[in-house]
Amino acid sequence: MNEREILQKITDEFYWFHRHPELSYEEVETTKRLRDDLAAADIEVLDLPLNTGLVAKVGTGEAPFIALRCDIDGLPIQEESGLDYASEHAGRMHACGHDFHISTVLGSAYLLKAQEKELHGTVYLIFQPAEEAPGGARKVMETGVLKKVQAIFGLHTSPLYDVGTLGIRAGAVTASVDKFTVTFCGKGTHAAHPERGTDPIVMAASFVTAAQSIVSRNIDPAHPSLVSITHIESGNTWNVIPESAWLEGTVRCLTAEDRKRIKQRIYELAEGQAASFGGHAELTWYAGPPATNNTPDWTDFAIQVAEASGLTVEPAPVNLAGEDFAYYQEEIPGAFVLVGTGKSPANHNPKFHVDPAALGPAAKYMARLAKEAFARL
Repeated sequence: MNEREILQKITDEFYWFHRHPELSYEEVETTKRLRDDLAAADIEVLDLPLNTGLVAKVGTGEAPFIALRCDIDGLPIQEESGLDYASEHAGRMHACGHDFHISTVLGSAYLLKAQEKELHGTVYLIFQPAEEAPGGARKVMETGVLKKVQAIFGLHTSPLYDVGTLGIRAGAVTASVDKFTVTFCGKGTHAAHPERGTDPIVMAASFVTAAQSIVSRNIDPAHPSLVSITHIESGNTWNVIPESAWLEGTVRCLTAEDRKRIKQRIYELAEGQAASFGGHAELTWYAGPPATNNTPDWTDFAIQVAEASGLTVEPAPVNLAGEDFAYYQEEIPGAFVLVGTGKSPANHNPKFHVDPAALGPAAKYMARLAKEAFARL
């Protein structure tokens, strides 16, 4: 395929992927479609123990090794975009642009295959499942396929930028993501006689207020971070003080030090507030992905390639959303780039949409990153 044919192909595939979103670890038809697309282009798909998602390979089969990564899952959101290629599945939508990511890296695969004789190394093309779970990145890492990879690049749609603009910065682009739950245990009693029991609702309410002091009083004011309590349940009627109160929330940080400190303080406050009212707290912590970490050298390289490609580069904004591309970056240096896909409602909004005009520039940019990275290695 020539470049014009590749652009038409990936645009058509983008429409198909958008119409057929699948949730995390359920991307069966998406994976099948990708296998067929890659096979038709004579691109090798590696035999890996992945139930959904895949890794393909282009190049010499020898070092150096570069990886390009996209994610393939959708979200449990009812689409309200009004697009004529909107989701055909009720309650499911590509509301984060993963359909765009798939089509971009597929285009990069086609472009690299067309230039395969000119490649001086091997490019792994990762079509990763379950970024939204999150954790699909770890499933890919566990296969061992990336052990020799020396640099990795990923992309994400951005409704903040026009087509032709990229957001790139060194260091953290997205935050670490942790979840926690706390059960405050007290002693139930009649609401008319609180002195005969131990009220877990008061414990929970006191903790919610105290937890909001962590970022403002225990973390450097110059470090973006947050603690959000998002869900509280307790009791079942108006005249009974219940036995327990349960809540859950999330912590977002850009540094490992802040992440550790906030976790410590949440444990201290939950246990301390419960004890101060005569009860106790049971806390469970669910560690998610760390913050992304664009290494300075590969960030500079990504900017240089973008400018040489005629793209505009702006410093990526600090974002406390999460991204499991960070799991790759714990072991492999590289860069995570925001791709302008036209102004739109935010990611994860039912009206979110991208401009397909961004597909061609993004695919060529990602392919060029891989090809020119060989010279640096």
